[in-house]
Amino acid sequence: MEESQIEFHSEGEFILENQVKIRQWFEATAKSEGKHIGALNYIFCDDEYLIKINVEFLQHDTYTDIITFDYSVGDELISDIYISTERVAENAKEFGETFDGELNRVLIHGLLHLCGYKDKTEEEATLMRSKENYYLSLQA
Repeated sequence: MEESQIEFHSEGEFILENQVKIRQWFEATAKSEGKHIGALNYIFCDDEYLIKINVEFLQHDTYTDIITFDYSVGDELISDIYISTERVAENAKEFGETFDGELNRVLIHGLLHLCGYKDKTEEEATLMRSKENYYLSLQA
């Protein structure tokens, strides 16, 4: 099996700390879910950057914290994942969470989508939140 490729890019000033630890966390999560990481590109941006992508590719004219483009093949996870750090900061404030705590939730949320978890129905959202909480507890 090839070594996984996990890259972090920024369209602004944001720099993700603890990249090695986060890569290890992602690899362990994927393995636990019976998947392996081929190539993940995380792109950190602002609200305006992300809403343009949301409108252009998904026809959603709304702000969001994350958009995941899934190119996975079988059990190999391949994706471009866009995260609005502005939205993460707003949500952290709204939910009484630290920025890093909310960012970690969003990071693992995107990875869990790639592993096949959905969050459209209440039942799916409950399972997704349970999985997020589980993997967040392993990361701490």
